[in-house]
Amino acid sequence: MVETMLTAVSGVFLLAGGLFGIMGGIGLLRFPDFYTRLHAAGITDTLCAFLIIVGLVIQAGLALVSIKLMLILVFMVFTAPTASHALARAGMAAGDDPGTLEGEPAPVAPLDSSGEPSSNS
Repeated sequence: MVETMLTAVSGVFLLAGGLFGIMGGIGLLRFPDFYTRLHAAGITDTLCAFLIIVGLVIQAGLALVSIKLMLILVFMVFTAPTASHALARAGMAAGDDPGTLEGEPAPVAPLDSSGEPSSNS
């Protein structure tokens, strides 16, 4: 009875993670510019990995594999948003301005040579 329940809960987490991964892929194809695509990929990437790893931990039970999966999860939770932020900063430094609904570039503070917003804006 308990094993069947754990398998069902694990399956729900794995299925939800897979669906979020598919939605992130669709977002990459459908959204119009770099920043909205980055948002779709960054959010769904973190949530997809979280749900899949939680499903695998439930499936594995109390074992060394579960500890390894939890360490991978902690690593993913810290590195995926950091990578998305670095990509957004690189886009800003390259001069790719985020657009608005009207098609005009959004007002953005200029960056100095170190990549930080300049203080004279």
